[in-house]
Amino acid sequence: MSENVRAKAEAALAQVEEISKVILPEPVEANAIVPLAQADAMQGAEIRKRMDEIDMADTNSIVSFGSAAQAELQEISQSMLQGVRNKDVGPAGNSLRDIVTTIRGFSVSELDVRRERTWWEKLLGKAAPFAKFTAKFETVQGQIDKITDDLLRHEHVLLKDIKSLDMLYEKTLTFYDELALYIAAGEEKLKDLDENYIPAKEAEVQAAAENDQVMKAQELRDLRAARDDLERRVHDLKLTRQVTMQSLPSIRLVQENDKSLVTKINSTLVNTVPLWETQLAQSVTIQRSAEAAAAVRDANDLTNELLTSNAKNLRDANKMIREEMERGVFDIEAVKQANADLIGTIEESLQIADEGKARRAAAEEELKKMEKELRDTLAAAKARKDGVGDTAGTAVPQG
Repeated sequence: MSENVRAKAEAALAQVEEISKVILPEPVEANAIVPLAQADAMQGAEIRKRMDEIDMADTNSIVSFGSAAQAELQEISQSMLQGVRNKDVGPAGNSLRDIVTTIRGFSVSELDVRRERTWWEKLLGKAAPFAKFTAKFETVQGQIDKITDDLLRHEHVLLKDIKSLDMLYEKTLTFYDELALYIAAGEEKLKDLDENYIPAKEAEVQAAAENDQVMKAQELRDLRAARDDLERRVHDLKLTRQVTMQSLPSIRLVQENDKSLVTKINSTLVNTVPLWETQLAQSVTIQRSAEAAAAVRDANDLTNELLTSNAKNLRDANKMIREEMERGVFDIEAVKQANADLIGTIEESLQIADEGKARRAAAEEELKKMEKELRDTLAAAKARKDGVGDTAGTAVPQG
């Protein structure tokens, strides 16, 4: 929070203390309705003054009886109502909730960069915890400054409202006392009508000539009707006084609530916001320390990983090299296998040669046999050509 805002908050605190010292008067027994017969000289003069406002022949004077007392109160009420229409009641409470929400956004679990996003954060597409923390810290100071300005503005408006409520309370109490005077004046007027004017008018009707009795009787009915109107008006003033009496504690209650809210806002500005800013600064420092520790841990882990990996690689490489160094040019198993294959090859060659020789001998015998058969066949064919058959040498020679 800037020094300017802090100075404004401290200045407002003095106004809050000054307003809190104001004690509004309470209605007392002296404010009760005092009949004219029991009133002192000053009260009696005020009651007679208000009785003079009543003209029984003028209906408007009866209907508007007591309304003058409410004129000043009505002006103050209208002014405050105008202020209520132009002032949003919610922002003060909203600002408090906003600043609490802003600060509560930096939860301890959220500062843990290793924390996995919740399913709700994944569903809403929220950033990873550390990215969210970084983004929030980049804007939170500006948010706090804006909210503190808003709170100061609401505080000033509430202070004005409290002063207006003081004035409204005092005027309402004055109106309450004025109503007591008007009610006393009205009741005294009704008593005077019942005891003096109406009986006198009734006597006039009785004493009037026959042709004037109708007019006198109408005047009597009008007077009685006006009397009843005045009685109803006095009754309305009594009801209004009762409602006014009930509005006094309501005004006090609203005013006390405003005072409490102003005190809370001021306490938030002067005490809570600086504490939150301190906690935020600590959170950032803790986060940075955690990042540095994580970097050191990663470096140590890498060193240990390199040491163990290199030792294992050295062992594997040394084993492979030593085994190759101890091997001969040819492996004995390979020589034995080659020798066995060579012997097998020679034996197979000899076997194949023997088999070939036997087949050739058998083929020669077959060739000889076939040659003999061929000669015999050729010889037989030649004898048939010469006429010498099978009986040659057995026939009788011719001479």
